[in-house]
Amino acid sequence: MTYKIEITGKVQGVAFRYSAKTVADALGITGYAKNLYDGSVEIVANGDEIALQQFIQWCQQGPTRARIKNVDLTIISEKVFERFEVI
Repeated sequence: MTYKIEITGKVQGVAFRYSAKTVADALGITGYAKNLYDGSVEIVANGDEIALQQFIQWCQQGPTRARIKNVDLTIISEKVFERFEVI
């Protein structure tokens, strides 16, 4: 299963993408995290449903300095990635 996750709030400049990579690697999730021009973070995450639900829960809190305003989830057609990357 693959989700596109869009996180808004104070999510840039707080190590959100690198923390997401650490969590994704620990859960066996592949995909990517990137900053968007509007100040949000976009994540595309592929993995099994249980791991993805744990990852989404983490995204709703993020790293310590993050202040999450909203997390939007969209199921997208399955994509295959070799690893989780920070773009």
